[in-house]
Amino acid sequence: MLQQEVYRLCASILVLRRSGTRIEVLLLHKPRKRDSWQLPQGGQEAGETLEQAALRELREEAGISAEVLGESSVVYQYDFPASYRRFRPDNVCGQRLRFILARLPRGETVQVDHREIDRYLWVDPVQLHQYIRRQEYLAVVQQVVEEGRALLD
Repeated sequence: MLQQEVYRLCASILVLRRSGTRIEVLLLHKPRKRDSWQLPQGGQEAGETLEQAALRELREEAGISAEVLGESSVVYQYDFPASYRRFRPDNVCGQRLRFILARLPRGETVQVDHREIDRYLWVDPVQLHQYIRRQEYLAVVQQVVEEGRALLD
């Protein structure tokens, strides 16, 4: 009997900080050829809330904590490409990302592990298109940034 295909539940976190009068977004870089810049994110483990998973991923990937402002209404669901599915022995067909909105507390400094994440940057939201190339994901991140910006003011 064939198993029903499912989407892996993932938590992502938008971390904002003020730099003078500007707002900046934390992006992390994965050492791969495509879609390398993204918001901190990862799988939501059994028993974790969205917020717990997002904060855990942020600690693991960027070495920081954040002040949670809320949860985004945006959900980003996508299918894995067939080339990737070949290597998955399970019934997971894609990912379903939900987003936590957060602010960087004073005194926190990003520390990447140089394995899973090899670089980071703080970017002005108008420059996101220079780093995020997949148009569908860029549109999602821009929506999430607008929700987060509204909570900062």
